[in-house]
Amino acid sequence: MGYDIERYLNIRSAYGASFGPEGDRLSFLMDTTGTSQVWTLEGPREWPEQRTFYDERVTFASWSPERPELIFGMDEGGNERAQLFRLDAETGEIENLTAMPDAKHRWGGWSHDGDRFAFTSNRRDESVFDVYVQDRDATGDEAELVYEGDGWLSLSGWSPDDSRLLVSQAYSNFDQDLSVLDLEADEPDLDHLTPHDGDVRYQSASWAPDGEGIYLVTDEGEAETLYLAYLDLATNDLETVIDGDGWNVDGIALDDETGRFVCSRNVEGYTELTVGEFDPDDPTAFETFPDPDLPGGVAGGVSFDPDAERFALSTSGDTVNTNVFVVDIETGEAERWTDAPTAGIPRESFDGSDLVDIESFDGLDVPGFLTLPDEYTKGETPVIVDIHGGPESQRRPSFSSVKQYFLDRGYAYFEPNVRGSSGYGADYAALDDVENRMDSVADIEACVEWLQGHPAIDPDRIAAKGGSYGGFMVLAALTEYPDLWAAGIDVVGIANFVTFLENTGDWRRELREAEYGSLAEDREFLEEISPINNVENIAAPLFVLHGENDPRVPVGEAEQIAERAAEQGVPVRKLIFEDEGHGFSKLENRLEAYSEIAAFLDEHV
Repeated sequence: MGYDIERYLNIRSAYGASFGPEGDRLSFLMDTTGTSQVWTLEGPREWPEQRTFYDERVTFASWSPERPELIFGMDEGGNERAQLFRLDAETGEIENLTAMPDAKHRWGGWSHDGDRFAFTSNRRDESVFDVYVQDRDATGDEAELVYEGDGWLSLSGWSPDDSRLLVSQAYSNFDQDLSVLDLEADEPDLDHLTPHDGDVRYQSASWAPDGEGIYLVTDEGEAETLYLAYLDLATNDLETVIDGDGWNVDGIALDDETGRFVCSRNVEGYTELTVGEFDPDDPTAFETFPDPDLPGGVAGGVSFDPDAERFALSTSGDTVNTNVFVVDIETGEAERWTDAPTAGIPRESFDGSDLVDIESFDGLDVPGFLTLPDEYTKGETPVIVDIHGGPESQRRPSFSSVKQYFLDRGYAYFEPNVRGSSGYGADYAALDDVENRMDSVADIEACVEWLQGHPAIDPDRIAAKGGSYGGFMVLAALTEYPDLWAAGIDVVGIANFVTFLENTGDWRRELREAEYGSLAEDREFLEEISPINNVENIAAPLFVLHGENDPRVPVGEAEQIAERAAEQGVPVRKLIFEDEGHGFSKLENRLEAYSEIAAFLDEHV
């Protein structure tokens, strides 16, 4: 074991790139100070300049298309009530543009002339999002409410002539609608583009250069996975542009002046990029450019320079910490611009994962990533089973300093994508819905049984770890299959679906009920599967961690499971951070959390 947790948590990440209006500067987010802040630089691997200096995390930054200024978002204490701020890149002056700390603000983009920006917010009613447009030099309550929403609205950008906004409404993670909002109408209203029955995804929408159509990814029709399509606004005809060939097309980034684009496909968790340019006479035809040669296996967050001759994106991999690269579109040549350090830990010491498939109780193949430490003794290696949240998320082979730390300490690491995960088609993602919830927990049992038979693994030293919905999975695995586990670590997890749904943010409840079941119709079932009501089955030591300000999974979930498990005689450790929300963003808190987790695992595993 060469390095302590502080060294590993000081491995930095650079991401969230945005080109400045002249193309000579690039902004990005980096966590050098312990939380993500805005930085800029003027060339590849040049010395960057830190532009924000807050204790709180910055969540995004976007340059104006016309002026040396950018807008960034930041919440307080992890409460997710993001405010929007303008940074003057010449003077360094920062101004709060929204200044309504009780409301959430969701960025919707700059107008092409840089005079206005758009966002959605739940200022009027905490449970719904309205559409606002604001002049760049206006503040606070000077934003214009242009449309009152009735649900979860977000924006996908301004039309090329800045007269319309593209609006998305989400009913669940697998069901959305797209509409156009005409800002020049006397009474702006939504023109619904995607009438449909059942669940259909309409995501990653972008305006075509002529403003007469929309590019988007969807599974409309009989498609099992997402494909790239073109929606003609005059006819509402939907035509396939790029088929995923059995895998999801994740999304498209499009420059609406040139028609140049970057499209990503998720193949078994790995990113495959298509770089091209649409034919102005045929919106479904395009020419392609050379594939960029990027390190790692996962890439995203594309930003074009003003002439769309280059694009920036971040890339990551098991053994590659996240950095920003700039790609020349016509040649595919990629150059690393940021130099996020590895805290002096040699990059060659990082361990890569293997993709495996495990047969579950009903014959379903469950994919996962298994990483073994460089040196291990057969049959004596402890393993951490780290379960993702969501549940419609996916564990992908991207960099994790925490995982590398535990590998350095001699642990193996297994990351399953149980049924309900995204990335493997709509049917796979729906296999855990409502009454099938516990089938995904049974997938974990199958994974553990497979691990017990692995020649490297000690079958008596297997720990469960997970955050958010993954925290529920940990608690459910401990209550359903108590004999499998040496320890469990629940990070901001759900212990009781009833109290979770009753107390989660008003704006989230409808979306979450679409996945888990409703309080009105499914309360008895939700109570039945809630780990809190089966807590007497827990046999393994339990560590519960949470943020006091969590708006998604309220801290009461941690309080009740820790208390009830302790009453059953279970060894319980609890750690609550007063200045965190749904996860831990501040370095000092992450240091404390993972130091305590390491000590807990060393004691019990």
